Formats: sequence, structure tokens, C-alpha cells
Amino acid sequence: NLYLHTSHTTTTMAAVAPAPASSELKSPPESSAAPTGRQIPIVCPGHTRPLAELQFCTIDEPTASSSDADGKETTTDTTEKRTFLVSACHDKMPMLRDAVTGDWIGTFSGHKGAVWSCRFDPGGYLAGTASGDFSVRVWDAITGRSLYTFPHKHVVKTLDWSPDSKRLATGGHEGILRVYDISRPKEDPLEFVQSTKEKVSISKCNWLDNSTVLAAGEDGTVRFWNVDETKQPTRTLSVEGGIRDMELQTLPLGKTVLTVAAGQEVTFFDMSTHEKINSYKMPIHFGAEGGASLHPSGKKFIAGGGRRGGSMALGAKEGGELGCDLKVYVFDFDTGKELERHKGHHGPVRCLRYHPDGKSYATGSEDGTIRIWKTDP
Repeated sequence: NLYLHTSHTTTTMAAVAPAPASSELKSPPESSAAPTGRQIPIVCPGHTRPLAELQFCTIDEPTASSSDADGKETTTDTTEKRTFLVSACHDKMPMLRDAVTGDWIGTFSGHKGAVWSCRFDPGGYLAGTASGDFSVRVWDAITGRSLYTFPHKHVVKTLDWSPDSKRLATGGHEGILRVYDISRPKEDPLEFVQSTKEKVSISKCNWLDNSTVLAAGEDGTVRFWNVDETKQPTRTLSVEGGIRDMELQTLPLGKTVLTVAAGQEVTFFDMSTHEKINSYKMPIHFGAEGGASLHPSGKKFIAGGGRRGGSMALGAKEGGELGCDLKVYVFDFDTGKELERHKGHHGPVRCLRYHPDGKSYATGSEDGTIRIWKTDP
């Protein structure tokens, strides 16, 4: 029941599953004219429930063999970069696609509950999935075979691979960050309890380096864990509201920026100083869905989520039908000014990420579709 790529190329499928500014909070300036840039995105159907997470993964793929003048097949040791798009979804069926065309490549089939997170390791040879069935699975990304299953005691919302691909961090409703050594899958993981006073659910986790994991909590705190030395956080960063999304982006000059979407704000931190760079109040909220992603250039960012005013049906003074906001927004990083807004989804945007080359970005929605948009239409 696993239909994946071989050597990262499509095979015959048995089936197809359907410059720093002030750190004070700022609201985006009102634009005198409606942002332009209407475009028709690539629509990627296949999922049947709301999307939960998207990840781009770029790998070095061997170039295809060719024939010489005599018709003899020749091979070379050259490689070329190819980028894939991985999606986690509540339909239990995480999928792999070509990041440029959106074409479906394969499906990881096996979970019994919603899949909240699906990520490839940096080399593109392993995939990890975190599920509502209280488990994490590790897959061979070449053959699609399930390799290991790590049981948990509650819903697992997030996972991430260490930069050297040797360890896997997981987190979720238990409020425990776990770190697994993939070379010793039968050994118990390292465990780090987020708070001894109360249970703090982990919404996202990201490796900063091979020893440091960032765990985003529903209490609005990002905890830094040195998983090799201590059982206490080495540092914390705080934002307003439960954290819905968190992303690390290394910019061309080497600075790493942490993007956090929580409450009604998107906040950026410099990981070299741990100081807040910018924080902007959004026209949306991140109470139940949504996220933000920084462009690889560091000059703009995208965001999507629920309507900020909430549901008028529930008595909110602002809002709309069921409190939905169906748009994806593009903002200037230095000023927070809204540059573009795009309609296309038929449900709230639940997740989104820029392609590593910055030329496009993908959004996943409550409507069960992924849309790939051009950065400069």
C-alpha cells in the first residue's frame, strides 16, 4: 500500500490517492489601493481532508544516463538538484509531489489517524510522520517501506530531523519533547518535559543545530533544549498567544531568522542574538489554523489563517461566514506593509511554505487542496 518514488523519480503507480526594524509590535500600514497580482495557481488535488503541514525538500539527484554516438549507454557521476513537496493531512495519507509541477509522486499509507506532520530528513532518504493515532513512523523515502513505529501516549503534532539526519525529535499533546536515535530505534528516547507546573502541548519543533531543539508551546513560549547536556531549557522566547507555526530560515548572508505565528501576530527573531527583529499584527488570527513563512531573501513573508474578528454567527463584531478567511497574504518584511493578497482556496489556509529558491510558495487549506503560487506573477 505504499506508492513512492525509486531513486527519487516517478515510477508506475498501483493507485493514486485522490534590515532590522524596531522590535515593537506594529500593524501593517493601510494600503490606499488594493494589492494587485491576481494569479491562477497550480491546484494539487488528491487529499480529502484539511491539510496540516507542508515541507519542501531539495536533494541531489543523479542525472539520467545517456547514449553516445554508437548507441552505447554512458553514465556520469554528476547530480542535479530536485525539490519535492511533502504534505501532511487529516485524511491519514501524507503525500509526496514534484515541487515545480505539483504532480503526485507517492503516498505513505499506514496511519490510522490524522497526520499532523510529515518531514523528509535533509538527505531525502528518510521520511517521518506524526499522527493522531498516537504514533510516529519512519519511512524509507526511496522504497516507501515503513521502517520503524514509535508509540506515544497521545496525539503527536510535530516532528523534525536533526541536520545530520541521525536523530528525530517529536512533540505533541503530552507536552514531552522526545529525541530518538535512528541508529538505535529500539532504545528509549530522550525525554524533555516542557513544564513541571502544567502540561504544555507542543505544536512545532525544529532543530537549530545537531544538539539544540526548539519546541513551540501552546503557552506562547519557544523553549531551547540542549538535548546532549541538560534537562532544563537553556533559553526561552515568548510571544502572545498559543504558537501555531514556527520556521527557521537561513538568509543569504548567513543570518538565521526564526518566524513564529501566534495569536494575531507574526514575530521574527535573530537566532544569533535571540533578539526580536519585527512583530506585526495580522489581518488574520492563528487560533485554530494558519502560519507564516519568510522568503529566502528575507525581504518578504507570507501568512494565512482564520478571520481575525472571528465568527459573526457566534457574536463577533468583525468577521464573516464562519469566521473564515480564504486568502493568502504577502507582506514586506521591513515595514509589514501588505503587498499582495490572493484568493483561490475554498477554506482557510492552514499551512504554507516558500520554495527554497524563493520563486514560488505552496499553501494548504481546509478545502483539501494544495496550491502553488508564483512569488512574482
